[in-house]
Amino acid sequence: MFISATATLEPPPLPGRSAAGGAARFVAGMGGRDLLGIIFRVCRELTVSDIQMRAARPVYIHTNHGMEKLDHLGILTPEHLDEILKELIRNRESSSHGFGLDHSLDERVDEKIRLAIADFTRSRVADFSCDGVLMGENGERSGRLRIQAHLSSSGLGITCRILSDSIPELEALGIDPDTTSTLRHCVLKRAGLCLVTGPTGSGKSTTLASLIDWLRRHHPKHIVTVEDPIEYQYPDAMDDPQYPGHRIPSPSIVTQQEVGRDVHSYRQGLKDVLRKAPHVILLGEIRDREAMETCMEAAQTGHLVLSTLHTTGAVKTIGRILELYPKENHAAVLSRLAEILIFIHSQGLLAGIQRRVLTYEFLHNNDDAISSAIANYDGGARSLEDVIRRSGNIEWDTNLRRLLNRGLITHETFTNAKMNRNDDEPL
Repeated sequence: MFISATATLEPPPLPGRSAAGGAARFVAGMGGRDLLGIIFRVCRELTVSDIQMRAARPVYIHTNHGMEKLDHLGILTPEHLDEILKELIRNRESSSHGFGLDHSLDERVDEKIRLAIADFTRSRVADFSCDGVLMGENGERSGRLRIQAHLSSSGLGITCRILSDSIPELEALGIDPDTTSTLRHCVLKRAGLCLVTGPTGSGKSTTLASLIDWLRRHHPKHIVTVEDPIEYQYPDAMDDPQYPGHRIPSPSIVTQQEVGRDVHSYRQGLKDVLRKAPHVILLGEIRDREAMETCMEAAQTGHLVLSTLHTTGAVKTIGRILELYPKENHAAVLSRLAEILIFIHSQGLLAGIQRRVLTYEFLHNNDDAISSAIANYDGGARSLEDVIRRSGNIEWDTNLRRLLNRGLITHETFTNAKMNRNDDEPL
């Protein structure tokens, strides 16, 4: 059901403006910084982070009710979208290290905007992250941003996610204490493959960031990430556990590389990652067989590897991995997975009664029965589904039922999100 609360309710006044003065609106000739400042101030007041901007339309935001439009801001023109994209590219370059470049930041920014626009014209899509945008004269900024610019029937479109500057603890994400403890224990292993899966917008990056941030604060590791783009930045320091209010260097060193800024391509990042002598490797996404091979080879040669796939459920994740290989290689791939796989944590975000709710399935490859079920998986056997139901693992539908019984989701949401549609087991 489409709900547009902002079309019927007066929005809260923007910071620094009186209610009588009204909220700022888009006007012709407005620059990208001012346009983004208006949008992000409203999003802060409404505590939303996902924004859709399209030419000749109002701004839309993602809320617990679905999509809502910010009618009171006015309509974004094609010229507005051009200015917004240029400002976002400018912020991306401002956050770059500029290594090996002698000319000034202003010159570099102008050149990068020209090159980025030319590249976007050729590829028709651009994915990147950048620093937050100024939201007013007091110097306040939005959080860091993840951007996708694209073309559609209406022209230029921009999807923007405001990233949190702080990385939440696992306990704050909605993962139960037993699973949280197991996840942390798993990332202390010397070698193996850890997969966090789910659809776009399910919080995979946040879960991985929580794990990496906990690891870098508690254990001496060299952690190397290859991301496209970087969403969360890990600081070099941490709160001193013995002296509150003091900061000390964290035990781990984290080497973060962003495709397009620090490495030319995702393929180059995959190729070079093992040469940095890492203990832990985070690959932002397994996109193809080459990335899968890199993950498995690294896990087999003594590295702990964390990555993501766009799948829902442990069984479908195994099936998706097999799709990357010819059928004659499936038995060998399953044998390798049975040996190196540590866990599959598959999650999704649902519209809850009060707020969005995290649900998940967790498969921990911690005994011979589970390893055997993975090795003998043929795409139709139920042995892998059966082991997920055993102690130590959490089945998707069982976790959904728990959320329903706790009053966090509606029965309609439960029914729509069920994995096994034929399961008519009473609640």
